[in-house]
Amino acid sequence: MSEEVRTRPAADQRTRRRFARRQWARRWGAWRWGVTTVLAVGLLVGAGWLVFVSSVLAADEVTVTGTSYLTEGEVRDAAQVPLGTPLARVDLGLVERRVEALPAVAGATVTRSWPHAVDIVVTERTPVAVLTVDGTIMGMDAEGVLFREYARAPADLPDIRTTGATDRRVRQEAASVIAALPDAVARQVDHLEVSSIDQITLALRDGRSVLWGSADESATKAKVLAVLLQRKGQVYDVSVPAQPTIRS
Repeated sequence: MSEEVRTRPAADQRTRRRFARRQWARRWGAWRWGVTTVLAVGLLVGAGWLVFVSSVLAADEVTVTGTSYLTEGEVRDAAQVPLGTPLARVDLGLVERRVEALPAVAGATVTRSWPHAVDIVVTERTPVAVLTVDGTIMGMDAEGVLFREYARAPADLPDIRTTGATDRRVRQEAASVIAALPDAVARQVDHLEVSSIDQITLALRDGRSVLWGSADESATKAKVLAVLLQRKGQVYDVSVPAQPTIRS
């Protein structure tokens, strides 16, 4: 038997082995993608169950910051965070709207604090004046919103006294006037007399008065008034700031 005949079976066997390896590699390549896909889907399903369904990452705490007038308990009660619900499913926008419905709240920010907490940051309204409504002294902010009660009027807040309607537009006009006053002038104001949105008068602590008119051009009126108050007089009229007058 020639050498060529003896080596042919060995060569055929090596060829078959190489062919078998290539076949296995092709099959494994197909299986590998399938196995990888199944594992990836399983991980996603498991992660989704863990985050959105299970109680492992459930909301069980509510933190509240930014309050001074309101209590943390009042904010939590208004927020109605569904404790025990998976944290990822808590509707943060709904919680914000509930908190912002509180009269004393100007704004609220609600966030998730993983793994178990909902954080509420409150911005309360700031009083700029007080208004007595049905015998109750109410604090009013710069937007004309009545949001809190006082047992006694704070000495540093001007009082708003009305002889007509006290709807929000009227209150906003009065608040705009107060906001325009320089600190030095604001400290001299005892109260505002509001007959209508066009008839606002400042009553100063020393008995003098300022005819302001409407809230239009309040910034200009405030500058003019700061100069006029340096002159003697009893009634200062800045309702038309380009033509102010002083009466004894």
